[in-house]
Amino acid sequence: MNVPMLDLAAEYRDLEAELSGAIGKVFASGRFILGPEVEALEREVAGYLGVAHAVAVASGTDALHLALRAAGIGPGDDVVTPSFTFIAAAEAVSHAGARVVFADIDPATYNLDPAAFEAAITPATRAVIAVHLFGQTADLAAISAICARRGLRLIEDCAQAIGADFDGRRAGAWGALGCFSFYPTKNLGAYGDAGMVVTNDPGLADSVRMLRHHGSRTAYRHEVIGYNSRLDELQAAILRVKLKRLERWNARRREHAALYRRLLAGAPFGLPAEHRRGAHVYHQFTVRAPMRDALRDQLAARGVASAIYYPLPVHWQPVYGAEPGKLSLPASEQAAREVLSLPIYPQLTEAQVRRVCEALAAAAAQARVR
Repeated sequence: MNVPMLDLAAEYRDLEAELSGAIGKVFASGRFILGPEVEALEREVAGYLGVAHAVAVASGTDALHLALRAAGIGPGDDVVTPSFTFIAAAEAVSHAGARVVFADIDPATYNLDPAAFEAAITPATRAVIAVHLFGQTADLAAISAICARRGLRLIEDCAQAIGADFDGRRAGAWGALGCFSFYPTKNLGAYGDAGMVVTNDPGLADSVRMLRHHGSRTAYRHEVIGYNSRLDELQAAILRVKLKRLERWNARRREHAALYRRLLAGAPFGLPAEHRRGAHVYHQFTVRAPMRDALRDQLAARGVASAIYYPLPVHWQPVYGAEPGKLSLPASEQAAREVLSLPIYPQLTEAQVRRVCEALAAAAAQARVR
């Protein structure tokens, strides 16, 4: 039995009839950009997250960039962000004209280490982007306290954590702004690029709405240099169909994670840690092992997909002037050498999870022999 990393075709088969109706309604309306489906999605996501405002944009990366712009971040400012993540957070800071300051992670959760964040603060620091990696929030209580004490903006990168919470408050509802990606592989995924910015501040929401639409509140009157980052109606209609199932899908991911834990108990590699301050929604189920590359090769030979998120911490990326020894972030660097994500998605079956674990046990034995 082969097991793919993700099966979006199976998801579509489950939703085909309802998606066809939703898409057909958009075609019949003749409205394709920033219409009633986008407005309805914004209301529904805001209600789900428990925030006052949600503003749909064209991608998760745009969500981060526009959030920084709305927060007034620009040239001369520093923004702290973890290095062990996708490059989008750092890119958004650079696009805003600010300077990225990389900080290390908690090696157990892979999220920003509050102590490392505070140590990275400079006189020019204006904000932090706390990335909620793999489906679990960062330590939002500690990070929020540092921001309040130091007068910094907290921006949450929730691309992998929609539905997760910390102390009962959803990811995205803690910071000045929360940023979401609806890339197709996410827990709530569109069939193309899509994103959203959420906030409880009406002024920030208004700024993001203006920035996404060429700096305009009303047609042909432009107040700032903005962007074309408007979500289309088709993607909004698709996301509304999926949003109704998100809680059930996230619960299914947690069930798969629990089964993985039972079947992999005692295995010669580390399992994901939960901080137990809120729900982990398992965008990824990530193990870690010193023999990671050999393990992955052996899994592939047995028909089991896996993925490395991420093989290079961002401070080692060529675009950020990677130089050995220039900046040492040991927890990020070790994670990049050891992490391996296993298949986890709502349509995964128990038989497939068991197959992954069987293949993993055999792969680990073979990797040790080598």
